[in-house]
Amino acid sequence: MLLSINPINPQARLIQQVVDVLNNDGVIIYPTDTVYGLGCSIFSKKAMKRLQQIKNGNDHSGMNPKKPLTFICANQTEVQEYTQGIPTQVFKLLRRKLPGPYTFVFKAAKIVPKMMLTPRSTVGLRWPNHPITNEIVKTFGHPILSISLRISEDELYDDPHELHEKYKKQVDLIVDGGTIFAENSTIIDFSHGEVEIVRMGKGPVDWLEVV
Repeated sequence: MLLSINPINPQARLIQQVVDVLNNDGVIIYPTDTVYGLGCSIFSKKAMKRLQQIKNGNDHSGMNPKKPLTFICANQTEVQEYTQGIPTQVFKLLRRKLPGPYTFVFKAAKIVPKMMLTPRSTVGLRWPNHPITNEIVKTFGHPILSISLRISEDELYDDPHELHEKYKKQVDLIVDGGTIFAENSTIIDFSHGEVEIVRMGKGPVDWLEVV
């Protein structure tokens, strides 16, 4: 099912439709400020297994169990809640950059389901600057698991209609938020003391000099 939602002023009744799917162990495709992502509830084992099957069955790279999974948050409180703690200096910087095109890796809090942890017990946290994403997560009440979808190693999906043709029989709902300029988020790892830029993407990193 392809559901068109206004990317600037998302309609509440349509956002609720998406949330209803997530509440019923559903898997969705939806837009963020960087890419179209594959998502589900972080507390649904059934949906998580489906998401893994979809990713591994369609993406050349599949899912790497050593890489932290990404949780999409809707506010600063959620970003903090799912980590073991963010140093005050770091958090002050993050507040200036969020919402934005970043994935921040931290040691995971105990609330994070064990099946979603890496061997290092880390988790990736995103707060995208996208009205549809934020309204979905805000209405849902807790973060959603998110994995980006790729056409190839170097090419990301930017057109929801193309995604619909590819995934309509595999997911429960595809949110049409319009064509986006797809580009990976910048991944920054704060989980082991020293700051590590894991991947350069849409978000600039010059501000890290003061960390």
